[in-house]
Amino acid sequence: MSVLIQISDTHFGTEQPQVMAALMSLVKQQMPNLVVLSGDITQRAKPAQFQAARCFMDSLQVPFLAIPGNHDIPLLNLWSRLRNPYARHIAAFGAELEPVYSSPDLLVICVNTTRAWRHRHGEVSASQIARVADVLSRTSAEQLRIVVVHQPIAVTRAADAIHLLRGHAEALTAWSAAGADLVMGGHIHLPYVLPLSGFSRPMWAVQAGTAVSSRVRSSVPNSVNILRWGGDAAMGGCHIEQWDFSAEESHFAIAKLTEIRTQDHKHSQQTKMPLSMN
Repeated sequence: MSVLIQISDTHFGTEQPQVMAALMSLVKQQMPNLVVLSGDITQRAKPAQFQAARCFMDSLQVPFLAIPGNHDIPLLNLWSRLRNPYARHIAAFGAELEPVYSSPDLLVICVNTTRAWRHRHGEVSASQIARVADVLSRTSAEQLRIVVVHQPIAVTRAADAIHLLRGHAEALTAWSAAGADLVMGGHIHLPYVLPLSGFSRPMWAVQAGTAVSSRVRSSVPNSVNILRWGGDAAMGGCHIEQWDFSAEESHFAIAKLTEIRTQDHKHSQQTKMPLSMN
């Protein structure tokens, strides 16, 4: 079985030490094949914040992919924002802004949806859509195919529609035709798994909450997603677990389980509350 942990919107500079410690324990317990950090790594793109983020990711001692979010571009330094917006991200996480991970049963394609001239809104270009579709079209049927962006490609609340990724409809049409199964995102600090309809194959939006930041939404705790594919989730099954942080217990506990089936098998979705929160 492949295990992937999605963490998002860490906003280093507003991180909470007790939540970080709990997340580190969870990662060590789960022993994932991959951790995906889906943007807004820092609060204000300061070098010290990027350094703290990189130290934390290194401490997990597992492979990871990281993409920038809108908070990872300098906000007040307009010269840096327009001339070299990713310099600090690159210094901490390397020059590849759109990394790809591939294993026999898992493909993860990251897309940089930030733009220096935008404050918070994201965008996916025609060339990015085509690049991702090309990679997707050359995968094997055994691979679960995941695209990672920062801004959401589907929302559950009307108030969040303003945050939708620009170009998402064109992207989803092309990526569905090319074989995408899941599109992961963050940005709005609200976790959910949402089936997407109207495309050539079933796809799901998988949104993560804020992993360790104090900038939580009202009544929504810190959370991360754990995805399991293969093994017990065989025959095309994928298990997506939402793990919430409990301030009372100082640890992450499973809060919701969503079971889905991919295109190659029966299309279905089932969301369950766990029998136990321990």
